[in-house]
Amino acid sequence: MILNLETIKKNNTNLAKTKKYVSKDDAQAKLMHYCAYQDRCHQEVRSKLIDLGIYGDDLEDIITNLIIDNFLNEERFAQSFARGKFRIKKWGRNKILQELKRKHISPYCIKKAMKEIDEDDYVKVIQTLLEKKVPLVKGKNEYAIKVKLARYMITKGFEPELIWDAINDIFDEK
Repeated sequence: MILNLETIKKNNTNLAKTKKYVSKDDAQAKLMHYCAYQDRCHQEVRSKLIDLGIYGDDLEDIITNLIIDNFLNEERFAQSFARGKFRIKKWGRNKILQELKRKHISPYCIKKAMKEIDEDDYVKVIQTLLEKKVPLVKGKNEYAIKVKLARYMITKGFEPELIWDAINDIFDEK
């Protein structure tokens, strides 16, 4: 297929969308709605403002106002993130911790977030996930099956010592 020069120019102009200027007040209103819809971390808000074309002192002023008006609260975000990822997605502590660090959450907030996960519920989730996974895993021998189960649970973010205790409990019952 041969493209002529006019087709190439047309495609390039469609790709290069011009950014519309957003005023500081409009950006703040948008970010208030953005943060009210769901808890956000500072990094997400900063990225959103940059996408809107807000930089420098205006960006910092908006973030400060959002914090003052309690639209943006890193501790609350970290706690709801940890609760949600554990209860809904069944993530382990290691994976949650890694994601919070990736979002540049402070160590204090991460510590508070980890307290949101109840130890008894945590062990029950490990047991439940393993019991559901055991019938689906095939292996040459029991050891191969255990290793596959452990690898699966480690990718979910659970601690190896808890995983192996749960795996051994399941196989001791059989």
